[in-house]
Amino acid sequence: MATPTSALDGIRVVDFTHFIAGPFCTMILGDLGANVIKIEGPKGDTFRNFKPHVAGEGAPFLWVNRNKSGVVVDFTSEEGGKLVRDLIATADVVVENFSSGVMKRYGLDYSSVSQTNPKLIYCSISAYGREGTLADRVGFDPVVQAETGFMSMNGHPDQEMTRTGPAVMDISTGMMAANAILGALVARERMGKGQYVEAVLYDTSATMVGFHAMNWLVSGINPTRFGNLSPDSSPMGMYYAADGPFYLACGNDGLFERLAKRVLMRPDLVTDSEFSTPAGRVANRQKLSDLLNGIFGQDARETWVEKLRKAGIPGGIPRTVEEAFQSPEMKARGLVSTIDHPKAGTVPNIALPIQLAGTPIVAPVAAPMLGEHTRGVLRSVLKLDDAQLDRLEAAGTIGPAQ
Repeated sequence: MATPTSALDGIRVVDFTHFIAGPFCTMILGDLGANVIKIEGPKGDTFRNFKPHVAGEGAPFLWVNRNKSGVVVDFTSEEGGKLVRDLIATADVVVENFSSGVMKRYGLDYSSVSQTNPKLIYCSISAYGREGTLADRVGFDPVVQAETGFMSMNGHPDQEMTRTGPAVMDISTGMMAANAILGALVARERMGKGQYVEAVLYDTSATMVGFHAMNWLVSGINPTRFGNLSPDSSPMGMYYAADGPFYLACGNDGLFERLAKRVLMRPDLVTDSEFSTPAGRVANRQKLSDLLNGIFGQDARETWVEKLRKAGIPGGIPRTVEEAFQSPEMKARGLVSTIDHPKAGTVPNIALPIQLAGTPIVAPVAAPMLGEHTRGVLRSVLKLDDAQLDRLEAAGTIGPAQ
C-alpha cells in the first residue's frame, strides 16, 4: 500500500494571523498537512517577543506556529500588497485576525480577493464579529470571559469570580475557526465555490459556558460558582489522603456503588438512606465528605488512585505544570517531544491532541524564524527570480531571513 498522505495535503493557506486564536487555527491546519504561509510585517508577530525566549524566539510563539512557512512582506506598501494578493490568488484558504477594517484598508478583504479567486475560503477571527454594533470593539480573552458569564462560574462561591489561567477562549476560538474552515472545504467540494466564514471570541466564550447557560434559559435559576465541587453530583471534588489531596469524580449511582464496595469496602453506604440516591448524596455532601476523608486519610493518595483505577472510577492527583509534564500519564500519551530548530538546536513540542489513522498528522516542524522562507515561497509559488527578489528586498517590500 502507498504511504497515506495527510488530510489537507495540497491545500494552501495564506495566514495573516498573530498572537493566539488565529495562529492556533492555522497551526491545526498545518498539522493536518496544509501548506501554511505565515505572512508577517517587517517587525513580525508581536508574540515573538513574549518571554521566555529560546535562541531569541518567544516560547509562546514557538508553541503556536509550528508547521508553517515564514514570509515577511510589507503588505501596507503598493508592491507588497500586490505580492500578497498574488499569493492569495493561488490559495485555498486565507485566515486573518486583525482588527476590523484593516484587511479592507489594503484591499485584502474577502469581497476584494474573492473576485479573482472565487474558490477561496476566507476566515476572519475577531473579538465581536465583523458586522454589527460591536464590530469596532477590540477584545481580549479574559474580557469576554467576564462579559459572557464564563468567569462567574470559576472559583469558589465565597470568593471573587476569576478567569482561567490558560487562554481558553483564544484556543477554543482557534479550534472553532479550524472547524469552520474544514466544513467550508467539504462544502467547496460539493458546490465548487468558496465562501466567507467567521469565528468570534465572544460567541465562543458564550458557547463555553456550556450547559449552565441552557440550565438558566430553561429554569431562570442563575448558576453560581461551586469551586471543585459539582452542584448535582457527589462525591465529586478534592479529597484528602494521608499525604495530600486527590480528585475524585463519582457522577452516577454505578460509580458510587463501585466506590463503596470495591474501594472503600463499605457496601453499607449503597443502601444508606442518606447516600443511596444522587439527591441524597448532594444533600448530605458534607457528611459524606467527612466520612470519605476519614477513610482516605488512612493511606497514601497513590494507593487510592490506583484502587480507583482498578475499580473503573475517575480519579487523579492534582499536579503543577512541572509535575504534570513529568508524569506517567504524560509520558504514556507521548504528547511531548523535541524538534529541530535552526538556531536553538532543538525546541520542545506539544502534540496536537487528535489522531487520524488513515491520514496521519504531519511530523512537526519548528515555528519559522522571521522571514525564514520568504525567498523560497515567492520563488516557488510566484516564480520570482533572484534579481526580482533582490530588488524587492532592497526596497524593503520583503524582509531578509533573520
